[in-house]
Amino acid sequence: MNRTLYTYFRSSAAWRVRIVLAHKGLDYDAVPIHLLRDGGQQHGADYRALNPAGLVPALVDDGATLTQSLAICEYLDERHPEPALLPADALGRARVRALALAVACDIHPINNLRVLQYLKGTLGHGQDEADAWYRHWIEVGFASIEAELERLGSARHCYGDAVTLADVCLVPQVFNARRFKVDLAAYPRIAAIDAHLAALPAFADTAPARQADAE
Repeated sequence: MNRTLYTYFRSSAAWRVRIVLAHKGLDYDAVPIHLLRDGGQQHGADYRALNPAGLVPALVDDGATLTQSLAICEYLDERHPEPALLPADALGRARVRALALAVACDIHPINNLRVLQYLKGTLGHGQDEADAWYRHWIEVGFASIEAELERLGSARHCYGDAVTLADVCLVPQVFNARRFKVDLAAYPRIAAIDAHLAALPAFADTAPARQADAE
């Protein structure tokens, strides 16, 4: 095994990759990158040389460095096809990717740590305002995801009856929603899917509280 994941226990993007690695039974060495300590270790010269964006996660696999969590997840799925994270049919793959991207592109980027730091630091907003911003965009995103899950008839997984890339993205975002006190009662399908997935080893064992760098 020659695989290293640069991670942070509470990063939802890093958690996605941890889920996929665990789901596929792939071993790796974890290197914590603390996003707050020392001014943010992701900004250090050594890590920036590895990942110029200064974000986690980064995966080094057999000497190749990969960044961006969804790109890493699909890379791992292609290199290690079983169990598959995407359906065999084109329509199914499109459905799963749409749900995954609703989290990874519509919700997560505008609630990321650097956005919150900009709101509070450069723009001078208070913590309550930043928290309200965070909750607002989760609620907007979850409303559309909930509607799509209802249309698809989803119950225990986002799509079909197996873990997909959509599930990998949803569970960390639900964790974030709870951290910021979003009322999940308005999203019963999301809550039910999260409850089912959170009990699976690949999700439970990779949760933030179970990480070596957890605080």
